[in-house]
Amino acid sequence: MSLSVVIVGGLHAEARRDTVARLLADVPGSVALHHDLSTAAAGTVIRTVRDADGLLDVGETPLVDDCACCALREDLVPELRRLADDGTTRLAVVELWDSVEPKAMTEVVAAGGLTVTGVVTAVDPALLLPFLGNGDDLAEHGLAAAATDRRTVADTFARQLEYAPVLAVVDSPEADDQDGELLAQLHPTACRVPVSGDRPGDPAGAPSAHARAHAPGMAPGPGTPLVAAVLAGFDVEAAAAAQHPACALLPAEADAHGVSTLVWHRRRPFHPERLYAALEDLTCAAARSRGRFWLADKPDVLLHWDAAGGALCVESAGPWLASLPDAAWDMVPPVRRAAAALDWQSEHGDRCQHLVFTSPGLDRDGLAHLLESCLLTDAEYAAGRDAWKRLPPAFDAFLEV
Repeated sequence: MSLSVVIVGGLHAEARRDTVARLLADVPGSVALHHDLSTAAAGTVIRTVRDADGLLDVGETPLVDDCACCALREDLVPELRRLADDGTTRLAVVELWDSVEPKAMTEVVAAGGLTVTGVVTAVDPALLLPFLGNGDDLAEHGLAAAATDRRTVADTFARQLEYAPVLAVVDSPEADDQDGELLAQLHPTACRVPVSGDRPGDPAGAPSAHARAHAPGMAPGPGTPLVAAVLAGFDVEAAAAAQHPACALLPAEADAHGVSTLVWHRRRPFHPERLYAALEDLTCAAARSRGRFWLADKPDVLLHWDAAGGALCVESAGPWLASLPDAAWDMVPPVRRAAAALDWQSEHGDRCQHLVFTSPGLDRDGLAHLLESCLLTDAEYAAGRDAWKRLPPAFDAFLEV
């Protein structure tokens, strides 16, 4: 029997536990592995293995370089290989600890020669906006994975949400249509699978026709909608490409139930000083914003915009393809070349502004006006690239130049 591995993550701990319990109940011969990083301060990480009936094994693994996530990496693959060699386990569900991001662990498991068939982020829709709006450091909530971990609740949750192709959405009496719409607009391509809040074993928790009808994009397969979705298969390279700023598949325009997504796409570069002066207003304008952009004084650098929880990260994502010599294109992945071709324009190549803002109560007109005001004026644009490069380098602190 070959072993399938499913990664289940998310900061919504109760939703994550319900999702794992549902998988254990619905897939005979399945086990769940969990590394509890909350004990890292004592120098160890606790590993548990359980099935639908209860605990099977408990072990400890020491920290590696004072990093709990590093210890997880060192311990997880050998445990999965042990299960694979045993031959009695059909499905291994890797339940990630709260702030562990699925991308890194999925790539570790795949690099270990194991088959990842699905990656799931468990979501309580009523907690979606509170978590996206939480700019606190993970450390303030005891959720840092290392002493040097400077991530925030909001940016960690956003990456967990956007990487997973399957979202396990638990029942939540406090959730409303706006919460559901926000989830749909943040990750429109995800397969959203309802997971009953009832514990497995309760007949009320059995999958229903309603549940099946509300799992858009689900691949056909045996068992419940959740089981079918997590066994549908997973492409590690495609998932990584979908997160890269140069070729990310960003949300489309939308407006429903009080939630809006503004897609702002322009060719002209930003004036560095005017954009820098507008950063606070732009960052706080939406619960989530992301994309790629270019500055007039740095025309060869593709810049990544990543904002959540009132905080913004701007970093270089390498060169625009238009800035590379033809010979270098052979070293560029095909998905990157395809993305550049979609944006290509004779004057600037693939250079463009492609920013997406999603939020309840979004002031679309005001936001679009502010963004437009940050572009070069007609006179500045006409001055040409030599003049652009002499503009004050307002983003050097951001980019640690």
